[in-house]
Parts: sequence; C-alpha cells; structure tokens
Amino acid sequence: KDATDNTLRAFGQSCVLRPTNEMEPISEKGEKPPLLYRSYSLEGGSRETRSASPEVGSSIRTPEPMDKDTMTFEVAWEVVNKVGGIYTVIKTKTAQTVEECGENYCLIGPYSESTAKLQFEEQDLPYDEHPFLADSIVAMRERGIGVHFGRWLIDGAPKVVLFEVHSACDKLAEWRYDLWDKCKIGCPDHDNDAQNAVLFGYLAAWFFGEYAERCTGQQRVVAHFHEWLSGVGLILTRMRNIRVATIFTTHATLLGRYLCADPKIDFYNHMSDFDADKEAADRQIYHRYCIERAAVYATHVFTAVSQITADEAEHLLKRRPEVVTPNGLNAFKFAALHEFQTLHAEAKKKIEKFVIGHFHGWLDFDLDKTLYIFTAGRYEFRNKGADLFIESLARLNHMLKESHPDVTVVAFIIMPAPTNSFNVGTLAGQAATKRHQDTVAEIKQKVGDKLWESISRGKMPQAADLLDTADQVKLKRCVYSSQPKTLPPIVTHNMVENPGEPDPVLTNLRRCELFNKRTDRVKVIFHPEFLNPSSPLLPMEYEEFVRGCHLGVFPSYYEPWGYTPAECTVMGVCSVTSNLSGFGCFIEQQVANPVGCGIHVIDRRFQSPEESVSQLTEYMYNYCKLSRRQRVNLRNRVERLSELLGWSSLTVYYQIARQLALRKAYRAPKGHKTQKAGVAYPVAVNAVKGRSDRFDPERNSLSSDQVPPEQLEM
Repeated sequence: KDATDNTLRAFGQSCVLRPTNEMEPISEKGEKPPLLYRSYSLEGGSRETRSASPEVGSSIRTPEPMDKDTMTFEVAWEVVNKVGGIYTVIKTKTAQTVEECGENYCLIGPYSESTAKLQFEEQDLPYDEHPFLADSIVAMRERGIGVHFGRWLIDGAPKVVLFEVHSACDKLAEWRYDLWDKCKIGCPDHDNDAQNAVLFGYLAAWFFGEYAERCTGQQRVVAHFHEWLSGVGLILTRMRNIRVATIFTTHATLLGRYLCADPKIDFYNHMSDFDADKEAADRQIYHRYCIERAAVYATHVFTAVSQITADEAEHLLKRRPEVVTPNGLNAFKFAALHEFQTLHAEAKKKIEKFVIGHFHGWLDFDLDKTLYIFTAGRYEFRNKGADLFIESLARLNHMLKESHPDVTVVAFIIMPAPTNSFNVGTLAGQAATKRHQDTVAEIKQKVGDKLWESISRGKMPQAADLLDTADQVKLKRCVYSSQPKTLPPIVTHNMVENPGEPDPVLTNLRRCELFNKRTDRVKVIFHPEFLNPSSPLLPMEYEEFVRGCHLGVFPSYYEPWGYTPAECTVMGVCSVTSNLSGFGCFIEQQVANPVGCGIHVIDRRFQSPEESVSQLTEYMYNYCKLSRRQRVNLRNRVERLSELLGWSSLTVYYQIARQLALRKAYRAPKGHKTQKAGVAYPVAVNAVKGRSDRFDPERNSLSSDQVPPEQLEM
C-alpha cells in the first residue's frame, strides 16, 4: 500500500490493486514465457505497471537491437570523473554499449580538469556525423557555457560531452529558485554537492532541450541517468515536455546508506516501518532525498542494480524498479585461462615476502601451511561486515588451536583510514629482513664461487672450506638480531584517532585479543591504506594481491552490489559474501550450488548476528581443513563463473530498460498495433478517462502546469 500512495493520490479516486497475469506476453507458438514482471490491474479496467520487475535470472527473449535512428545518452557525475563505484560501472560497461549502439552513443558528465587531462581527448565537433549534437553544443557555448566534446580514452573510446559546471555559477541562484518554484525542492547554501547537482542537472536538461528541438521526427532519443546527482536533469527534462525516453538507475538509495550506518537500526527487518520523510529530515538530507524520489517518479523506467536494492527502493522511494540491471566486470581484463594458478603462486610469494618481514623474529609457523584471507573496501565498519569478520576470526583462532595447530591463517584488513605515518615496528621488521637477505645473498655468492673453483680443480668441496669464520659471524649476527622484543604489530600504520572516537577495527581486535601471539593460529594485519606498487611495505597492485590470497571475506550488511567478491570470482579466488549484498542475491539466483563453486553466501537477513558469525566461522574453518588439491579444484570452479559476471552477459538488462523506455515515450497512436520480436512489456494507460490534467508518470512528458503540487512536494 505504501508503495502506491502517491499513484493513488495522482489518480484521484479510490481504487484497489489486485495481482493479475492477464498481460503476460504470448510467444508465436502460443506458449506463455516465464513471468518477467508482476502487473496489476485497477478496478475499472485500467492497469498500473509501476511494480513490474523482471527477475534476474529469468529466461528472457533476446531484446531488439538498437536501430540507427535511436540516439542513446548516458548521464552521470562519474563520467570521466572518478568519485565512487559508479565510475567503475560506467567505465567497464562502455565497450559493450558502444558495440551495441555504435556511434549513436554518447556520455554526458562534468568537466574535471585533473581527470580529463589524463583520460579525455578533445576533438572537433561532429558536424557531418552528428549535426544535432554539434549544433546543440554550439548553442550552449554561445550562451557562455563551457562545453567540451571528445573521446573518453578507455575501451570502446565513446563520445563524451563534458560541462564546465562552474561556468554556470552565475545562474545558480536563478536555477535554485526555479527548482523551488516548480518542484518545491530546496537547495541549502552549505551543501556543495546539492548545488553541483542543480547546476549539472540544469545544464543536462538544457542540452536535451536543444537536441530534441533539432531532431524532432528524425531520431528517437533515450537518456539514462545514474543516481541522484543527475536526477535534477531528469526531472527538468520531463517537466519541460522534452521528447526524450528516460531511465533512472539507483545504485544505492541515499536514505538506505544513512540508516544502515546506524548500528542501533535493524534496517532490513523494518524497511516498511520507516517514515522516509522524517528519517531524511532528521539526517539533514531531505533535499537530496526529494531530488532522488522526484527523479524516480518522473522517469519512464526505473532500475536498480540488484534485487535487494529493488526491495529497498520500493519501501524508501515508493516505487518498485521495472528492471534490475546487475553490475558487471570486464572479464577479459582478468582472464588468465590456464595461467591463473601460476599467477596465484607468483603473487603468493610476494605476500610471503611481506609476511616474513612483518613477523620478523616471530616466524615460527610453516609458510606452506599458511592460508591468506582478506577483506577490503571502504572504511564502513558495520556496513562492510568488518565487525562480523573480526569476531569470526577470534572464534576461528580458538578452533584451530584446539584441532589444527599446524595450520596458520594470516588475515588482512585492507580499508583506507586516516593515518600519520608508517608503524615503526613494521618498517623495522621489513628493513631487518632486507639486511638479512643482502647478507645471505653475499655469502651465497662466495659459496658458489668456492664450489665452482673446487669442482674446476677436480676436488670434492668440504663444508668447512665453503663457510669461513667471517661468514659464520655474519650469520650469527643475523640470528641474534632476530630475537623478538615486542609482539608483531596488528596495524601497519600509525592511526589518527580522535578523542573519544577510538578506531573500530583496532578496538575490536583488542577486544577479541587478536595480538599475533605465538600461540595464535590466526594472525591479523590491518593495512589502512589502498595497496600501491610503490609502497615500501607491500608493493603490490590490488589485483595481484587478490590473486595471491586464498579466500576473500565480505559479509556486508549494506552492499547494493559488491564488486570485491565479483573481482575475486573472475580471478579464481574463493569468496564469502552475504544475502544482503546485490552480488550475493545474484549468485543465489544464478548458481545452483554456490558453495560447491567456491562462493559462500552468509545469511544476514533471516537469522541473528550470532548465527551469522557461527555460519561464517564454520565455513572458514572447513576451508582451512581442505587439502591443497581440493583448494586448487575449488579455484578452478570459481574461475568458470567469470563469464556469468561479464558485461557481454549482463548488458541485456540495460537493453531491456532502453527498449521499455522507448516504448513508453514513443508509444504508437491509439488503435495502432505493432508486433516486433523482443521482450514484451505491458503499457500503462491513464487510470481515469477524461482527466488529462492529472499527473501520469507514464505519459510522454510533463509540463509544469500539469504537475499537481502534492507530487512535487515530496
């Protein structure tokens, strides 16, 4: 009921929604395909399709290819501007989208000089190939707006239009007033991100207005907007009656991220109980929430990156996404075929080298029986499941002490946090190891020369002749200098801790008494910095580090998708995720036996935290009991799933979203029937005949005088 409040208010009558499958598409053979959506009928004969949601993993028919008369735009703040995970989504997806749409594909984003000078190649305007595009850019430049056109230097080399957002700062006050006057959405002075969203949105809507005016009747246009930062552009495009098919994708709801960060809130079991307006206002993000929710209601097609995010959006944004568009990866980038086992061994040696230095003087465990486990991501202690991971490590430590004292686990926590400098103990251990390596290399060279000289003379070398007194003294010094004075550090850097706000990772490691003692079978290393090949401690790329580890653990509490376990999968590394992450839900839907394929999905939604900790501990313990051959077989099974996560398999959902948006925005005249191959979707109609002044998000467009106040005062 909550998900349809605004729809019912817009229709202006009392009506009852009841499930119906009357609108299921029929194949040419007369058979009904698997249900791709849930449609509803309104009493009185009309239908409402806002709750339609294709299930990921359903058997769907091949979408229609994009025709040459359709221009596709993709709008996001992260285009040629690395901010967060959306940058990775767009960057890796682009090559496949260019292959599908050809030259009729263009990205729109803000101009950031620091990034653009490395990834952007400016070009002349394409008057011959795309005159509408060139003329639209010229029209904005003539009005004093800085607009750049060129190619993004990534796979696919897509066309890009970048706006100098600050070139329109003189219009900010006017546009903020217009947004309030037309939509009743305010923009506070202190929120720079919201002000940038207003500037960027008005520039995007301006561009689409110029483009649509020039291509009327000659070209269909679809614009795909990502996240709330681009939402203002979508709202204005619809309100100004611009003939553009629109798609809005949420990668994570604003309010959901804030609510999940509060450890006192049981978010997923009370999603339907939240007063979204009040919660947003309490957290001082109500204006952002209004932009996001208005964009969700105004768009032709609403999509989310996972089923768990779709559930979240239904309750917080009051609209169920029509299409779920999972995030993919460039699988070819990570593909190593039969070599990935060799790459694992090479990367593992580099990790072992770091471990030897870090545990200098305390290396009393067998490296051949040592497993490397890690977790990584943004420093969101609860959302990323670091609390669950540390508690499980403590229990695993106790279990290994009791039953498998010969197995050692080295657990890495890679999460960037404020630091002052490197830990002195860590640097001292690495420096001492380097000195010992140099000493051994020098003695090794001398011994080799003596062996060669003795063999050349036809004499059998004697041990006493190979190692002289001076060399023995050097070796003794190395041994004596390795005598431990303090325990190996649990963190590689000196952390910045504010008074009264202790670091949560260190606090929980101390609470669980994970101090890297000799008797501990689980050793921990907190590395509060992203991996860098120029680092003096652990000089490795993140990709190389992942390949060298045995298991990645990501028991997230809030993770709309989750690239870290996906990256483990394409690199042949076993991983643990949760059913509260988009990736975990995707794997449960797509893979019949995830555990047998090296991916374990922890249940964090339908059981208590205590049960989730026990489940994670049991899986890590069982993994530690596997033989080397069993681990190799498991890595082979994991690597086979990489094709499932490639964009070549997942862009089909974006194609479906574009086709559905085009059908809604460019629907055929009444009484005109068309039948084309592809995915069939229900088309909504006005619920109240003769009430064209009512707000209907499924209509071709909106103008300011058609929108009732209650729809804009959200």
